[in-house]
Amino acid sequence: MSFPVMIFAAGFGTRMGTLTQDRPKPLVEVAGRPLIDHALDLVADYAPPRTVVNLHYRAPQLAAHLDGRGILLSHETPDILDTGGGLRAALPHLGAGPVLTMNSDAVWRGPNPLSHLAARWDGARMGALLLCLPPDRTLGHAGPGDFTRAPDGRLSRDPGLVYSGVQVIDPACLADIPDRAFSLNRVWDALAAEGRLFGAIYPGHWCDVGHPGGIAVAEDMLKSGHVRD
Repeated sequence: MSFPVMIFAAGFGTRMGTLTQDRPKPLVEVAGRPLIDHALDLVADYAPPRTVVNLHYRAPQLAAHLDGRGILLSHETPDILDTGGGLRAALPHLGAGPVLTMNSDAVWRGPNPLSHLAARWDGARMGALLLCLPPDRTLGHAGPGDFTRAPDGRLSRDPGLVYSGVQVIDPACLADIPDRAFSLNRVWDALAAEGRLFGAIYPGHWCDVGHPGGIAVAEDMLKSGHVRD
């Protein structure tokens, strides 16, 4: 069984500087192709029942790029909703049950991260399952990491593993937050306190392309090509 996929693409792209003066960040090119197309390659390989992309900054440009691909669009207007609010707003398109979410500003080398993570989901124990990497398998990323992982897979907030931007989450976990716009960090903290926040380790490499310096690093990484499961 495959889960519906939501790609987060509604950010402002402010960290990209002049590159996003005339386009949204998902249309910034890496290795001659827009970032969103690198993400959609992985989605197509995973073959979910539905794919949703949220839009905000320069939404008409991104909508035109996605036109005709069978992708459902979740327009965030007039205000951006952050990750948690954006996911909740997209739920009418996604349907009931667990959802795979991914950021659009990263590239991968190794097995398909969506397939790798979905195979490890256990809804009886988990509210969310986050795909993480040790820092030495990340590129274009600075910082000490986001989580530590216990032997049973549970995550806690401490420097260690880097969150990759891909997760499986049960949308029912959003129900207790009244705000329209909110970060998924609030949901993860509540799940961690309940012992329902889990992590899986990605065996390949991941590059953060959320800033201009990540583009050249990602292009170097991609020269060896994607390897599928």
